[in-house]
Formats: sequence, C-alpha cells, structure tokens
Amino acid sequence: MQKITLVFALALLPGIASAAERPDWAFPSESGLPPVARPTDDGKPKQVPGSTKTYTQKEIDSFNNPPDWFPNEHPPLPKVVANGRDTAVRACISCHLSMGQGHPENSRVAGGTAAYITQQLHDMKSGVRKGAGGAMFNFAKAMTDEEIKDAAGYFSSIKPGKWTRVVESATVPKTYFAGGRRMPHPQGGTEPIGNRIVEVPEDHERVELRDPHSGFVAYVPPGSIAKGQLLVATGGDGRTVACTICHGPTLHGLGDVPAIAGQAPGTVARQMYFIANGDRNGAWAQLMKQVVAKLTSEDVINISAYVGSLDP
Repeated sequence: MQKITLVFALALLPGIASAAERPDWAFPSESGLPPVARPTDDGKPKQVPGSTKTYTQKEIDSFNNPPDWFPNEHPPLPKVVANGRDTAVRACISCHLSMGQGHPENSRVAGGTAAYITQQLHDMKSGVRKGAGGAMFNFAKAMTDEEIKDAAGYFSSIKPGKWTRVVESATVPKTYFAGGRRMPHPQGGTEPIGNRIVEVPEDHERVELRDPHSGFVAYVPPGSIAKGQLLVATGGDGRTVACTICHGPTLHGLGDVPAIAGQAPGTVARQMYFIANGDRNGAWAQLMKQVVAKLTSEDVINISAYVGSLDP
C-alpha cells in the first residue's frame, strides 16, 4: 500500500497527464484580446455578502495581511497562513483563501493529509517539484520546518466544500487573463469552446475581493463528463490505470493518497502535464510517466471535467 500511495500521491493531487501536449487552455496567456485595466483603488471600505468585516482594496490585495472575511468559520490561523513572513513567504490565504479552496490558477489545498501537504512543500523546497509560476516554489524554499508544519496542520484540518460548478457547453464567454486568472471580458460576447475547458468566476467582483464564499464555473465540452467518468473508472481499455484504484471509488482519497474529487479542472490538467514532462518528480514519478504516456489531450480534458464535477 505504501508504494501505491507514493505513486499516486505525486500523480493525482491532480490527475493523470498527457505526455504529448501542453494543455494551453489551463495556462495564462494574452488570449488575443486587448488588456483590460483593473479598477483603481478608491480607498473606500469594501464588504462581501454575509461578512461584518470591511477592508480597502489595498488591504485586500496585501501579500502579508490579506482579508479573513469569516474568521468564525475556520480554526485559528497560524501566522504563516495569515501573514506569511515579510517578503520571503506570502500569506497562504492570500492565494488559497482562508478555507484552502484556492483559485483555478493555483490549487485547492484543503483536505489533504498533513503528511501529503508536508511532502509537497518539501518537494518544492528541494526542487524535486517544479511547474508553472515560480512564486510558490520560492515561498516553499524560504519556509522553515515549523512554518511547513503549521501550514500543513491547518489546511489538513479543513474539509473542502463545493467550489467549482462544471457545465457542459458548446459556447463560452469571451475571456481575458488578469494576471494568472481568466476573467469574463467586460465587452461580453461568446465563442466556441473548442478543445479546452474555460474556468471563470461565478462573480468576478467578489473574486477580486478574495471572498471565500464565491467560487467558479468551469465550462467543458459536451459529453466530456461521461467520457471522463469512464476513463477514471476503467482506465480506458488499457490507456491508463483507473484512478479509483488508489483514490477510492468516489475519488475522495485513501490514507495519504489525496482526494481529487472537486479539484479545479485546470489544476488537474496542469499536474498531469507536469508529471508527464518531468517538472513534477519525486518518489515513483517515473512509474507515473508510464501511466500517463498513452493519454491524449482529449483524455486530459475529459478526466479533468469529470473530476471537477464531483462533490469534494
């Protein structure tokens, strides 16, 4: 069981990967649309629905003192989670939010075991695990063992909630990237979904406020969820290994094998790719390369769509 755990823990905190093609839809790009400037900070206090707290946009955007809109909904925040440490370590909740749900451009960390989260941080710290966006890897390198222990202990104590609503659709809103996040274009309009998944906020204004109650919608190609379910359950006639073998029949994890049900589809696809191209290494990663080698880009989309559609 320990060998299986190590193999799949590195492979599927997100999933399985396409060895041949980069899932460009899961990575930020210029997208061919004109850049859209964010509103300027007017200095006025802002609120989110259901919270009695107020913050200015400057405070909301802070790396070391980001908002905690609902402090009564979670255990006390360790210092590294709430505030980070100077410029060396950004506060965990500034990206992953107080409930650990994260955004499509990073990852959900809530609900993983402390051992699993600790291992991933140490892999980033040592350079064994790489990938898009160097910020998290730099933070991990700077974190002390005590900070890693505190962060892992906190996020492992949080039960993840439903955060992504997966919708099959042949057309999607036109979007642009604001930093690393795909956003609906202010001019509106739609376009064909093509061979990709498009993740946008349910409410883009609340996402800009780092509201942990406002999630995302992931548009996926028609029929992709059912195709992904078949791959996850059976391995697709030998193309890969059924995810349910180690992640459990409902993909809610087994022991330190992480739960992947309800993870953001973009996160699923990126991790598949990183395992396949060698950016994400570590124990048993070479075995995982064989597991993912025969998957196509369509397989990656289908698996990502199905996994994201599940309740966490």
